[in-house]
Amino acid sequence: MKSYYRVMLGRKSVFAADCFAGGYIGVDFAINEDLSKSLPDEWRAFNKKYIPLYLAAHPDKSKVTAGLACGAVWTVCRGINEGDIVLSPDGAGSYRVGAVTGSYYYVPDQALPHRRRVKWLDLAIARAAMSEPLRNSTGSIGTVSNVSAHVTEIESFLKTAPPHLTIIAADPTIEDPFAFAMEQHLEAFLVANWEQTEFAETFSIFEEDGEKVGQQYATDAGPIDILAISKDKKRLLVVELKRGRASDVVVGQILRYMGYLKGEIAEGDQTVEGAIVALEDDQKLRWALAVVPSVSFYRYEVRFKLVKG
Repeated sequence: MKSYYRVMLGRKSVFAADCFAGGYIGVDFAINEDLSKSLPDEWRAFNKKYIPLYLAAHPDKSKVTAGLACGAVWTVCRGINEGDIVLSPDGAGSYRVGAVTGSYYYVPDQALPHRRRVKWLDLAIARAAMSEPLRNSTGSIGTVSNVSAHVTEIESFLKTAPPHLTIIAADPTIEDPFAFAMEQHLEAFLVANWEQTEFAETFSIFEEDGEKVGQQYATDAGPIDILAISKDKKRLLVVELKRGRASDVVVGQILRYMGYLKGEIAEGDQTVEGAIVALEDDQKLRWALAVVPSVSFYRYEVRFKLVKG
């Protein structure tokens, strides 16, 4: 099945023009070796080998940054398949669209040396023409992000699917499909409005070189919705978002993330905490959290208001 990715071509798209002209996408992260024989089928094996090497070469960087860098390298070089579609910002408010046509190759001593061949289409999607959910996904942090959830809209731009997307509730337990669709954007909304939340009093979304890198942080236990760090750098916070009612199952999930951070990411003097954000909880969840003081629960509200023009 075809997947869709947003790929940044250098910081602030500085290498976009070269990539469009040369027919490729690429990454760097100062991994200066040919990876042709070092791209396992699974990204965890790649990270296990290259995170220590990255940290040795970049002693000023954090383990979080190292994980993001190595994960991006593996995804571009191995995780994206031939035939997948990539959207890359051109630095002027639009996204060029292309289809990946080749496997990994290495071009030493050039910008973005770890490359994949791409056939760029004669198509640019204006960011202003995208829906808000797609804008949020394509504008997410990091070098590469999977935007396959927006396949219908993307394909409408490619003129291979109807341009109109109707909200349909296939689940009979959902009374209001419009409200349910709004809740699907919880993560993007929380990130965009972080400073207005209670979390912001103590924590900031993890940043590296002035860019937020704590959204959808990949770990061996799965992707963390939001990774934050306290202003004194002593506490890491895992935020797990649930669109609707949260059950006690989420406690095990967030504890896995916290355990991974404690064992693989946290520095010796850092503690790890968790926060579950959901529309509702239940008695089983409350019982579970009663014996896990390091995990808190927060409710969110979806509101709709009409303003007369």
